Amino acid sequence: MLSLYIARALEHAQYEITEDGRYFGSIPVIPGVWSEASSLERCREELREVLEEWIVLSLKRGDPMPVIDACDLNRVAQHA
Repeated sequence: MLSLYIARALEHAQYEITEDGRYFGSIPVIPGVWSEASSLERCREELREVLEEWIVLSLKRGDPMPVIDACDLNRVAQHA
């Protein structure tokens, strides 16, 4: 499930070249997850690392996470 969430999130990634020739990547469905690097390949790698760290922190803190293409990592309340 985690690998699927990461893959689906990265499908929404957007990349652009900044004025100084660096690459900027972000995942608009997850505000605050972004990276910047000197090459597109490195930008993609860093974006994946940032996303993974964001997921770990969000799960640890119990923060709500966006559902991405029907992939939901949020805990479901257990009913007695």
